[in-house]
Amino acid sequence: MAPAKTHVVHYIAANLPGHSVVLVTAEQMLDMEEHFALARVLQPCIMVFEDVDLSGRSRDDISGQKAETRLNRLLNELDGLGEDSDIVILLTSNRPRSLEEALAIRSGRVDAAIEIPLPDDDCRERLFKQYGQALDFQDGALAEAVLRSKGASAAYVKEIVRRLAQRSIMRGVAPLV
Repeated sequence: MAPAKTHVVHYIAANLPGHSVVLVTAEQMLDMEEHFALARVLQPCIMVFEDVDLSGRSRDDISGQKAETRLNRLLNELDGLGEDSDIVILLTSNRPRSLEEALAIRSGRVDAAIEIPLPDDDCRERLFKQYGQALDFQDGALAEAVLRSKGASAAYVKEIVRRLAQRSIMRGVAPLV
């Protein structure tokens, strides 16, 4: 999960105490029935389908029987959740427009779709401070990093901080940036 999606999932999980979290990645979608069975046992539960577009993409874009079977399993499992279940389903995607319509817009399957925009200057500054909390930004370095990262995703800001830390270590001046 890219950091923005990760932050949202962490926020939701932190504000639903007592809920277990089941994280399902694209490669785990083959065992989807097992994950739904686990979620039913762990109720109240939050199920997170990370990068659901990899297995829930539009039937027009599916190339192969396995992918279509995976999509159908997901749709069937979502339909099989009763009204009495205490399972919150979160679907994350970097490409929401590529999702199968039966998954993305059918009433009862998705209650809300939230697009998280790229971080603005203020948000990127907070991300630099959060990811670089062990670093000491000197003489306008933080402002310069924020300026140079315009249009960057939260994941990219995290990578920039990692590279800044590496460079300060290689120059022997860590934690100075």
